[in-house]
Amino acid sequence: MKQRSSKSRGRIMTTTPHRVVIVGAGFGGLEATYRLAGTPVDITLIDRRNHHLFQPLLYQVATASLATSEIAWPVRHLMRDRREVTTLFATVSGVDATRRCVLIDDGSEVPYDTLVLATGARHAYFGHDEWEQFAPGLKTLEDATTLRRHILVAFERAERETDPAKRAARLTFVIVGAGPTGVELAGTIAEMAHHTLPEDFRNIDTTKARVVLIEAGPRVLAGFADELSAYAQASLEKIGVEVVLGQPVTEIDRDGVVYGGTRLDAKTKIWAAGVRASPAAEWLGVPADRAGRVQVEADLTIPGHPEIFAIGDTVTISAWEGKPVPGIAPAAKQQGRHVAETVKARLRGETKGAFRYKHSGSLAQIGKRLAVIDFGRIKLRGTIAWWIWGIAHIYFLIGLRHRLSVALSWLWIYARDQRAARLITQGSSKVVG
Repeated sequence: MKQRSSKSRGRIMTTTPHRVVIVGAGFGGLEATYRLAGTPVDITLIDRRNHHLFQPLLYQVATASLATSEIAWPVRHLMRDRREVTTLFATVSGVDATRRCVLIDDGSEVPYDTLVLATGARHAYFGHDEWEQFAPGLKTLEDATTLRRHILVAFERAERETDPAKRAARLTFVIVGAGPTGVELAGTIAEMAHHTLPEDFRNIDTTKARVVLIEAGPRVLAGFADELSAYAQASLEKIGVEVVLGQPVTEIDRDGVVYGGTRLDAKTKIWAAGVRASPAAEWLGVPADRAGRVQVEADLTIPGHPEIFAIGDTVTISAWEGKPVPGIAPAAKQQGRHVAETVKARLRGETKGAFRYKHSGSLAQIGKRLAVIDFGRIKLRGTIAWWIWGIAHIYFLIGLRHRLSVALSWLWIYARDQRAARLITQGSSKVVG
């Protein structure tokens, strides 16, 4: 039987491989796993899905621009050369911090010496969870294919509809929330309706489709500079998106939405207005903010548990010039890297300082040849920003084949306005009402 390590805060003394359990194979969890390569540790990587997902391009699957296989990779394949990594396809139900083990929903347990919680976030409907059945969000591949089905079926049903009012409702698409995801979805749906689909239908004019972007706040892309936000709104309106600001949605049902006292009939509603953290704080019984994010220490550890780290959308921490770290992929990767370096330092009997986030910039696509980039002092918009946005996303994809595939798909859309992934799956024409 292996002898376990002894610890004090910031130090680990061990003669056997240290057991690191990482829950979540997203950007943060995968980065921590990669950065621990060559370290004398045994790693168990647990995720309830068998793939790593490139979430920034998830909306492109939902809008038929990319196939699911172009933005996701099997975790086992990514770890095939890492003999010290054991991958578990399982759902975590809790953590026993006293006995230092992760609880799996089938009743089994996974012991750890160091635990990394990189469990991401879920949709937040601000106390109206009943809206989810009518306005799905976008966090997983399943969400993306479901939304793609809703969008494409809407046009198909409109083609068969003879009642003008019902047809208009079929051709009305409402996106709630004007952050990057909402803006990108609205712009892409509008372009699809105006440029990709017109020649495919005989009974409807797809260019008459309404894409309505509703935001409770005063502007779109609130995290960007004012001038970029204004440019994004103007660009959206130019390509046919109706932007509604300062009007929170107060009701969502099967047939439409209510905002600002106005009823809008729409068969397709998409939620992009908010997220809440995974139940990590509940598992550990530690403080969390209103969105359920764990309030971690400066080194990303759980208060009172230096052996437990939490990173990514699971946490809130003011480590960006006194401001909260944004919930974006680069931030999660930096946190995963910090955790790996901290574990390495502890194994050497050293300590690691506080986490500091370095912001590389914010990017959002609005439409074809339209994007905004905020690098701080440098702000870009238009075609140049669009090319940089595309190159940056292709660079961060895993593997040459995926980079080439996505690049070719985008070039085809750019040149021909055609989206090759317009497949309606998950049922027949009788399923969606």
